[in-house]
Amino acid sequence: MITIKKMAEMLGTSTTTVSNVIHGKTGEVSPAMVEKVKRLIEEYDYVPNINARNLARNKSGIIGLAMKTIREKYDNFMTDPFAGELTGAVESFVRAKGYFTMLYISSDITEIINSVASWNADGLILMGMQTEDAILLKQKVKKPMVFVDSYFGDSFFEYVNVGIEDQKGSYEITDYLIQKGHRKIAFLADNCLGVDYHRFKGYRAAMAEAGIPYEEENFIMLEPGSPDMPSLLSNVYRRAGDFTAFVCASDFYAANIINYLQDHGIRVPEDLSVVGFDDNIYSNMVRPALTTVHQDVTQKSGIAVEKLFHMIRKEDYGDKFEQLPVYLVERNSVKEIK
Repeated sequence: MITIKKMAEMLGTSTTTVSNVIHGKTGEVSPAMVEKVKRLIEEYDYVPNINARNLARNKSGIIGLAMKTIREKYDNFMTDPFAGELTGAVESFVRAKGYFTMLYISSDITEIINSVASWNADGLILMGMQTEDAILLKQKVKKPMVFVDSYFGDSFFEYVNVGIEDQKGSYEITDYLIQKGHRKIAFLADNCLGVDYHRFKGYRAAMAEAGIPYEEENFIMLEPGSPDMPSLLSNVYRRAGDFTAFVCASDFYAANIINYLQDHGIRVPEDLSVVGFDDNIYSNMVRPALTTVHQDVTQKSGIAVEKLFHMIRKEDYGDKFEQLPVYLVERNSVKEIK
């Protein structure tokens, strides 16, 4: 491959002039020379050596995006609209800053740590991490990092997180059902950790405030280890007659539940009301359209990227814990009980 030095020799100019044209800094270069350099670039299919440029600047030019998943839940995590939107938004914001995004998805924190450490990334954005995962990351990867949607309680280590008002959103949508006359309300999730735990807390708070007693049977645990979605939802179908409404921890499950119930003769919302959380693409595609809690995943991604770049540049990045607002979106999946 032709080098900047060789092009400069061929054109009888300096390497600085050629480099300035390559990187779009043509203010002090004559139009004639700009054209000569561009013709040479095209003739030799010159591609800038970004690694060499970043090495000279003492940076890799890479931002790592690592996501920890539940092994039994996903064959392909990127089929989840939330994961897809967040990944696309992070990549777009990072690219706008002249950096590249490297993605790693695994249910094994050791695999994640080994991979992100080998990239020598300038910073990391991390999602799906539990407290023990964050401790290992902090110990083994000495890079700026921003967590997304993480809850580490009263941890002894400092961390930066960008999340949303999970508990408040779940409280509001549960209270919405109560105001619509529902009292037999179940909460459905595939775990009770992190985000889903705080959404469960919001559900419990609304029920308690309304004087509705909570029973353990009101938490319908969706087992992600089931061989397929119909097997996963068969227990939901069996329990449907015990309740008038389901609060689902995500639109992903809410949409699948609505389809399964209606395929098996239970009408939504006539026989059972269903609400979700996220307001992703599923909420508008399913019929009836889903009443849910809206969060802005793209805004969340942008704030995470901005905080990380401030950290990389050793600048003030604002609050350690950013909680973005959510709001209820009323559609057609809830029946009012008179």
